[in-house]
Amino acid sequence: MKTALITGAARGIGHATTLRFLADGWQVAMVDRDAPELIAAAAKLDQAEGFAADVSSPSSVTTLIECVLAKFGTIDALVNNAGVADFGPIEETDFDRWRHVMDTNLDGVFLMSQAAIPALKASRGAIVNISSISGLRASTLRVAYGTSKAAVIQLTLQQAVELGEYGIRANCVAPGPVRTKLAMAVHSPQIIAAYHDAIPLNRYGTEAEIAEVIHFLCSDRATYVTGQTIAVDGGFEATGIGLPALRA
Repeated sequence: MKTALITGAARGIGHATTLRFLADGWQVAMVDRDAPELIAAAAKLDQAEGFAADVSSPSSVTTLIECVLAKFGTIDALVNNAGVADFGPIEETDFDRWRHVMDTNLDGVFLMSQAAIPALKASRGAIVNISSISGLRASTLRVAYGTSKAAVIQLTLQQAVELGEYGIRANCVAPGPVRTKLAMAVHSPQIIAAYHDAIPLNRYGTEAEIAEVIHFLCSDRATYVTGQTIAVDGGFEATGIGLPALRA
């Protein structure tokens, strides 16, 4: 049985991805630093085990990989989904806020991938890093978040180029606006309407739709796909200036 290690798995896209892998017969190492939420989520699932860890801590990551291998024996797919969002103007983003975002969104991806390489070599496995549409197109109030997600895309390319000789594939998924509980709680009706106008499919995506693409990239259906960034965004990244006005 194959094993997927998924970070940020207690909720949202990470939890939806866990469910998708389980549905395909994988076992899943669920990782999150919110231990209570993680324990509650994992307890409801068969063939899944929760591991509380901070992906921005080198020592925590080393211990995590050891524990996952002791439990499951293999890592066939690594999904680097854990992330934090901190939105604000450039002038108000002090260095502590900047580092807080980079620690998890970029350093965590680097540390997890590096620590998992020996296991992924053995399994000829796959890495999927979760970026964001904000890593592909600039937006206001996202100087740290957008920069971290753009860096994840470049890191994915580096991984694909260097690790391909070992049979390890590395790809990136860049979600667009997703209908999560958090997004719906903080997005005003005006923001929701503006997104719908700017997205060709006229709606937010779902966590399950993002999970489908992540699962595909880790599966045997994508054995010749590496070094790619797939925007799962309803066409948001493809739109140009004036599209809403042209529709009107």
